[in-house]
Amino acid sequence: MRHRLAGVLLLSVCTFMCGRGRVTDPVFTAGPVDAVIDSIGGVPVLRGPSVLLDDKRLVWGASVVKGDDGRYHMFYSTWDGGPGHLAFGDSWVLNGEIAYAVSDQPDRDFQFVKVILRGRRYEGRPDAWDAQMVHNPHIKRFGRNYYLYYIGSHDPGPQPEESPGRALNKRNRVQQCQQIGVISFDDFREIVDGTFTRPEHPLLRPRTRVKSDNIIDPSPAFTGIKPDNIVVVNPSVVFRKEDGCYLLYFKGNWYDPGWRGVHGVAVSDNPEGPFAAQDDIVFDLRMADGRVASAEDPYVWYSDLYSRFFAVVKDFSGRLTGDGPALALLQSADGIAWTQASRPLFMRKEVRLIDGRVLALANLERPQLLLNGEGAPLVLYAACALEPPFTRTDHGTFNVHIPLAWKETE
Repeated sequence: MRHRLAGVLLLSVCTFMCGRGRVTDPVFTAGPVDAVIDSIGGVPVLRGPSVLLDDKRLVWGASVVKGDDGRYHMFYSTWDGGPGHLAFGDSWVLNGEIAYAVSDQPDRDFQFVKVILRGRRYEGRPDAWDAQMVHNPHIKRFGRNYYLYYIGSHDPGPQPEESPGRALNKRNRVQQCQQIGVISFDDFREIVDGTFTRPEHPLLRPRTRVKSDNIIDPSPAFTGIKPDNIVVVNPSVVFRKEDGCYLLYFKGNWYDPGWRGVHGVAVSDNPEGPFAAQDDIVFDLRMADGRVASAEDPYVWYSDLYSRFFAVVKDFSGRLTGDGPALALLQSADGIAWTQASRPLFMRKEVRLIDGRVLALANLERPQLLLNGEGAPLVLYAACALEPPFTRTDHGTFNVHIPLAWKETE
């Protein structure tokens, strides 16, 4: 199977090289994953070398970087599951943790090393900004250093009786306090030994808190809503070499009147910030009624060979893909103004196994890519479930690693 991956990677690199300087568009092809259908306690899952699965814990989004040691280093969301635990939709908010795994191959055989980050309440710090939970890891390397971006949250406690947040339960209070932080390190031994420095303050926090009801610490009446509204989550960071800036993409929450995920970008000249959030929405594509098409989980990168930025996002409505809810592909010349790619469907919610079967997935989310040095995507890492997990209290979630080929079309 290593020969199969080598062939896919070679195809991906070669097709990029052939397109240097040409005005072409990318077309992605997903390779098969080395996995079989199995179950845990009667819940169907995929199991095999191309899947990160934990029989005792839930597994969600994963992000990977190649180290100087030639190995592949993964950071992923995880938390306890099984009988007696909260349902998925509550447990990730209240109990999310980040774990670390390593492999000699980019798309298989990742081995758990340890949980490296938990809520600071376990350190006796219940008032810390990331006291309750941590989630959404996004690992990047800039220069000699690695940067682990993540979200954290805390519980501000029951709100006063006269407050518009008085009816919120703990889960929703914590959900409304999510912010983005970053950990910088230059050696993975810091991760294993626990000697990295954890941030005392978030890297990015919301500027507005606009919602008609059920809101903690609302902005004053008639406040203009910003894209970083109520929360900032799902960080994705890319370097813009034209001006030496780092662009941090995030999702905020709008309500019009129901929930809608919108995106913004913050800019800095340093990957550790400070970042200044911009006022305009990015990925600003609209529904027929004029509302922003709801999306989340952006992964943004720059391709030297195409001289443009690309983004893969989860499209809730199908407005971005034109093919129903799935993963959509967007493009930009400057990282600020975005349009659909000419072929905007990046990947349907399905996976092909090595035996040829194609499985429909209930969830294909949190897309993260492994790229070569010129911006060619080699592997997609995605959070998956074969059956909807959000009301379950047991298992059924995993991360699948899908090899990618990228060819060009005029």
